[in-house]
Amino acid sequence: MARKPVAAVTSADVARLAGVSRATVSFVLNNTQVHRVSETTRAKVLAAADTLGYVPHAAARSLRAGRNNLVLIPAAVSAIGRLVSGWIDDLHTELEQYGCTTVLHAGRFPDPVTAARAWAELRPGAVLALDGSSLTAGAADVLGRAGVRALMAFAPQPLEGVCTVAFDDQRVGVLAAEHLVASGRRRLAVLMPRERGLSTFAAPRLAGARSVAARTVATVTPVEMGYTFASAVELARSWALRDLDGVFAYNDEYAALLLRALLDEGVEVPEDVAVVGCDDLVTAALQRPSLTTIRLDPPPAAQVAAALHELMENGTTAHLPGVEPALVRRGSS
Repeated sequence: MARKPVAAVTSADVARLAGVSRATVSFVLNNTQVHRVSETTRAKVLAAADTLGYVPHAAARSLRAGRNNLVLIPAAVSAIGRLVSGWIDDLHTELEQYGCTTVLHAGRFPDPVTAARAWAELRPGAVLALDGSSLTAGAADVLGRAGVRALMAFAPQPLEGVCTVAFDDQRVGVLAAEHLVASGRRRLAVLMPRERGLSTFAAPRLAGARSVAARTVATVTPVEMGYTFASAVELARSWALRDLDGVFAYNDEYAALLLRALLDEGVEVPEDVAVVGCDDLVTAALQRPSLTTIRLDPPPAAQVAAALHELMENGTTAHLPGVEPALVRRGSS
């Protein structure tokens, strides 16, 4: 049975029930310090709002305040691995202390400028791009004209008008391939995830591995795999035909799937093939054999939250440290 629409509760309803003006309701619910409201009146307003289930209109409140407290993070859902999701959760907690709300935006767009226009429609106070390629000069201009004061991106090179945290995915691929070559491997595979959104990170990692092959005797072959055990088994069963002796498996989660499937198919690790992951998750050290990986240490969430707040308030902030990948060698290579 269809539910009959219910009229939205407004501040006028709250004012009527509390017996005060709408201005007083606004002062109380927005915690406006310049207007004094007695504790008795404040309690009446809060009780009325609670009784009616009133929720303030965020857009209207932002318009009055002159800025939005929304921090938008463009991200494909499939691109959020354990390392990133844990860091974003910490960032969300830290931003709450500044009165900010964090929102993940998983839209699909043909180019950065189109994406920026969609983000700008929400009038966020800040945009934090984990993928630096999504914030071009044109996209930054669109967001700036829409009043977005804080733009931050993880990117290999500084971006004009954007607070840039240095991070180069190519460097991840270079470290993995250099380690495999130094371990005596010559026929390298680089795993390319089939999941939407991950090619943005996987492609530069492949390019980094290829740059190592270009200056050594090694070869690099991209191989596709989905994030399922069935896909890992399918790849493992064809491994002997591919004649590959080393693999950079994109990250620890894909590496764990492939590692298990290879062992089940009788492929010895690291004797027949060496395996390298990325992220240095807790589970990497628990694999058998334990997983060689690339550790990534992003700036502390508290430091990033403080920088975003400063950008929204003042339009400038101090330099943030970059992300420098580091090899953690274990038993799989």
